[in-house]
Amino acid sequence: MKMYGMLLLAAVLVAGSATLSCAGNVSDGSTIESTDNRGKEDCMKYNSLTREEERVIVRKGTEMPFSGKYYNYKEDGTYVCKRCDAPLFSSSDKFDSGTGWPSFDDAIPGAIKKVTDADGRRTEILCANCGAHLGHVFYNEGFTDKNARYCVNSISLDFNTPEEPGKPSASATGKTEKAVFAGGCFWGVEYHFQKVDGVKAVISGYTGGSKKNPSYKEVSSGRTGHAEAVEVEYDPSVVSYETLARLFFETHDPTQVNRQGPDIGTQYRSAVFYANDEQKKTAEKLIAELKGKGYDVATRIEPASEFYRAEEYHQDYYAKTGHEPYCHVYQKRF
Repeated sequence: MKMYGMLLLAAVLVAGSATLSCAGNVSDGSTIESTDNRGKEDCMKYNSLTREEERVIVRKGTEMPFSGKYYNYKEDGTYVCKRCDAPLFSSSDKFDSGTGWPSFDDAIPGAIKKVTDADGRRTEILCANCGAHLGHVFYNEGFTDKNARYCVNSISLDFNTPEEPGKPSASATGKTEKAVFAGGCFWGVEYHFQKVDGVKAVISGYTGGSKKNPSYKEVSSGRTGHAEAVEVEYDPSVVSYETLARLFFETHDPTQVNRQGPDIGTQYRSAVFYANDEQKKTAEKLIAELKGKGYDVATRIEPASEFYRAEEYHQDYYAKTGHEPYCHVYQKRF
């Protein structure tokens, strides 16, 4: 079943095309023609761009390596979109990749849109607010523990220090926390959590095993000990950990041992990976409630360990294909 789904995804990616966006005004006084169907009024909301900025931000060009203002920039603050001032990256996530472009191993939740590049191989990153071209994201290169490299053109960015009044900063995004759940194929688990109000991001990946930076093929062998899992980043002022954990138990079958529907193996086990005592106690309480209702719960409660992001074709799987989970259907249990 999963192989069939991957073939469908491949077809969708090949057929896909990159999203274009209007440029607005150019700082030399001329006007750039819109490259999408946004109205003239929308374009006027954006900052003016120079011809070189327009070449990269709108026409999806690339600046020369080691030539940009921010590739070796080390100040504390927030990197924002040159075109619309939306916060994109925090300086705390910036690292030196040696490539000659600013590199980040994470982005501000909800700030980045990812699409398949026109070359059909790479993943382009865009400002989620205005569609400005930023660069590309790469995974599993081993630069940092997060195993991601957002490779960004300096010319697509502006920088705000925390002291600048009236400017967006990382703190404006609010405090977030993370929860990790495994309930069979991560495609379906991801699908349900992405619909929850207060969830900022959901990443499909691997955790609970012994091998560093495992590949999908290695995890699928069942020999690494990892489970297919999702890392949920959420705003606790909007949604609680207990609400997320209840959804987890209601969108997969927690009574199945080392399987979920047609997917069989320890990599498909049901597990809660707790980050602290509060999460552990919440999971234990919910399992006790389910057992009290007659469910023979097989869900394991394991301490959180290194979480490795899965390959890009696994991310947002059902959003990309337009399909719905085949073995993760909501069923009220509480």
